[in-house]
Amino acid sequence: MQLTFEIVSGISELEAAGWDALTDGSPLLSHRFLSTLETTGCIGPGTGWQACPLVVKNGDTLAGAVPLYAKSHSYGEYVFDWSWASAFEQHGLKYYPKLIAAVPFTPITGARLLSQDPFIRQQMAAIIANQLENLQLSSAHVLFPDQASADVLRHAGWLQRDGVQFRWENPGFANFDEFLARLTHDKRKKIRQERKKVRDAGLSIKRLTGSDISETDWDFFYVCYCNTYHQHASTPYLTREFFQQLSAQMADNVLLVIATLAGQPVAATLNLFGTDRQGISQLYGRYWGALAQISGLHFELCYYQAQEFCIERGIRFFEGGAQGEHKLARGFTPRPTCSFHKIADSRFAKAIEHFVRRESSGIDHYQHELEERSPFRRQSGDDHSAR
Repeated sequence: MQLTFEIVSGISELEAAGWDALTDGSPLLSHRFLSTLETTGCIGPGTGWQACPLVVKNGDTLAGAVPLYAKSHSYGEYVFDWSWASAFEQHGLKYYPKLIAAVPFTPITGARLLSQDPFIRQQMAAIIANQLENLQLSSAHVLFPDQASADVLRHAGWLQRDGVQFRWENPGFANFDEFLARLTHDKRKKIRQERKKVRDAGLSIKRLTGSDISETDWDFFYVCYCNTYHQHASTPYLTREFFQQLSAQMADNVLLVIATLAGQPVAATLNLFGTDRQGISQLYGRYWGALAQISGLHFELCYYQAQEFCIERGIRFFEGGAQGEHKLARGFTPRPTCSFHKIADSRFAKAIEHFVRRESSGIDHYQHELEERSPFRRQSGDDHSAR
C-alpha cells in the first residue's frame, strides 16, 4: 500500500463517487451537499470558511479524507470557543485562523475521519495535528464525530469536550396519536393544545418533497430563512443559489413545510432526510422562519409536522439540532455529543483542559437531570394516563 497525503483546495475538485464511498451515507456529508456549499459562495473568500480537505490516496484510489476547513471566526460551528479566542487575544496571541473538521453550519454527529481503514484514520488525525506546527496555527477541532473517529482522536490524546443534543425516535409508531399515547398526561395535553391553536388560527399546512417544491416555494422559504437571521441582527450563512442547487441535486432528500393563512404563506421550515449505509433512516431539522407571530406555529412546523412525516415514511430518528430544552416536552430525549481539540500552545492546552474537565462534570449532571425529566410515561400495567 503506497499512501499519499495531500491538502487540496476544495471538495468540489474531488471525484464525487470516490468521496461518497468513504462516508457513512448521510446526505449532509455527501459530495453534492459539501461541494454545493463551495460552488454557491457559502464557503470560500469573504465567508471565514476556506475549504482545505485532507485526502489520502492509495495509488489513484481515494482511500481516506477529512472535510477540513480553515476558519477565521467561530460562527456556524455550534461548539462554542469564543472564550478561548478571547483568552488568546488577551495574551497577545492569534487564535485565528484555526482548523476544523466538520459539516459547515450543521451540528450533526457523523463520520469525520473518512476511511474504512483504522490505520488511515490514525494517520489523518496525526497529519491534522502536524499542520498546526507546519502552518503556525493555534488549534485544530473535530466537531460532532462518530464513534470510530472519536476513538482514534481520544487514543491520539486529543482533548474531548462533551455536549448534549436532543433526538426524537420513532420505534414504529402507527400514527401521531400512538406517539402521543407514550407521553405523560401533561406533555400530551400540551401538544394537543398547541396543535389546536394552530388549527383555530385558520392555518393551512403542506409538506412538500422533491419535484413538488416549486421555485415560488423556495423563494418564500429563503425570505423566511433570511428573516430569522435579521431578527437576531445576524447575516445568513447560505445563499439563494445554494438552495436552488440543493433543489436540483438533492430534491429527494428535502422536506419543505409551509404554513399559509388566508391563502398567503406565513412560515416555512426546511429538513433533510436520508438513509445511511447501516440502513438507519434519519431526518435532520435545519432552518425555520416566519413572517407572522402565531402561537404554536414554531412547534407545529419544526416538530409535529416533521414527526408525522417520520411516522408516515418509517424514518427512525429525527435529529433536532443544537440546544433547546423545549424539545424535551415534544418527545425528544437527550443524547451525548462530543468534539475533540488539539491546542498547539502547551500553556493554553493545559488551561483549556482544566476548563473542559469542569465543564464535562456539569454536562454529565445536566444530562442526568434531563433524563429524569423524561416526557414519556412509565410503561406499567397500572398506568392509565393515556386513556
